Amino acid sequence: MLSDKIPNNTVAVYTGSFDPITLGHLNVIQRASRLFSELVVGVGINSEKQALFSPERRVELVQSVVRDISNVRVEMFSGLAVRFVKQCGSRVMVRGVRPLTDIAGEFTMLMANHQLDEEVETVFLMANENYSHVSSSLIKQIALLSTDEMLAKFVPQEIIEPLRERMTGES
Repeated sequence: MLSDKIPNNTVAVYTGSFDPITLGHLNVIQRASRLFSELVVGVGINSEKQALFSPERRVELVQSVVRDISNVRVEMFSGLAVRFVKQCGSRVMVRGVRPLTDIAGEFTMLMANHQLDEEVETVFLMANENYSHVSSSLIKQIALLSTDEMLAKFVPQEIIEPLRERMTGES
């Protein structure tokens, strides 16, 4: 049984920009929350990306989606993800991977992170087949052209209204 193998006090950290959080992200969060005693979702600040939502707003949106998962907390961070993992008292970084599209980049990041801190282990969770094509970039492309029902196939219900407001400049 898997739960016998994982210490009951293992903290894992799942980092990303979550701009916006998608059903794929939520799927990884739900699955990781069952594998570890605590999961920290780290909302990163990436100065190289043009963000749709501010980091503070992304934290709020992720919190609204995970509020019913008792062992998940959401924090904002900047800088290296491996440092954030250690700041959270963890040695486990969770990464969600979509088939083929993410493998090369994630492998490169894993190797770099290992060079930066060999105590941090990376655990990859493959995207659920229903969400393997979903990305935050895709959401940004289709949001204005989709109905709420269409968007609900890609993002949690709680994200639709804030996404629409932001895309139309109302927020």
